[in-house]
Amino acid sequence: MSDKKPGLFSRLKAGLSRTAGSIGSSVAAVFTKRKLDAAALEELEDLLIAADLGPAVAARVSGKLAEDRFDKEISEDEIKAALAQVVTDILEPVARPLTISPEHRPHVILVVGVNGTGKTTTIGKIAHNLADEGKSVVMAAADTFRAAAIDQLQIWGDRTGATVVRRDVGADPAAVAYEGLSRARELGADVLLVDTAGRLQNKSALMDELAKVVRVLGNLDDDAPHDCLLVLDATTGQNALRQVEVFSEVCNVTGLAMTKLDGTARGGVLVAVAERFALPVHYIGIGEGIDDLQPFAATDFARAVAGA
Repeated sequence: MSDKKPGLFSRLKAGLSRTAGSIGSSVAAVFTKRKLDAAALEELEDLLIAADLGPAVAARVSGKLAEDRFDKEISEDEIKAALAQVVTDILEPVARPLTISPEHRPHVILVVGVNGTGKTTTIGKIAHNLADEGKSVVMAAADTFRAAAIDQLQIWGDRTGATVVRRDVGADPAAVAYEGLSRARELGADVLLVDTAGRLQNKSALMDELAKVVRVLGNLDDDAPHDCLLVLDATTGQNALRQVEVFSEVCNVTGLAMTKLDGTARGGVLVAVAERFALPVHYIGIGEGIDDLQPFAATDFARAVAGA
């Protein structure tokens, strides 16, 4: 990520400063001039779990340190370096860009996630990125539960030059998705982005609705949707893990975007999600700006989280 745009790593580091600060201050408190004994390793695991990195990641970090430094004095910097290395090892296999296949025209991306994750904004920013790459985009406003989502998508369409297919509030989401794919085909668009509702209060209704959207898209194109992108909100911490499970039951989640990493000390949850599910991480959101949705780069993220 740091080689894509001057200052991007510094923005990422600033965005993740609350997560890094939470981990760093805890590490400093535990390990100031102290030997790395069993009690210290246990404390380290507890603080990493508290930072939403999860038990499995915490165990890998403490295991790596125990292997190299057990019963020796260890510095805060050494612990941060070990944490950065373990996190890099976990994240590198999943750091993959969202690839638009020229074989599919349009390439259909179903975007799912709980309401409030920044899903509609993420769609708009992806449309902006794709437009910058010279790709033509159609967006289908299939979150017909919320008038604000439909209007917001239209604003993004106006900003990015994308065509927006919309109907009134309460319309059948699957009908909007179908119309969106039909329109994208007519226009010869490169990409169709389909917004969806994310009301988890009634999981069975959500699953039925999304399953119908998937089925209807498949009626027009046997392979559609070609991607199912799940948008997660970093501020929800460990709840993100449950959301991956729920949406994976509904559609074949092919990749992730994580938003709001700049507003939380819980950014470590992305590492826990990657470690458990090994799903590709395509994008991270580190701010409100139109350019603040960035392709995910494992090493930069690991260094920023660890404060290394």
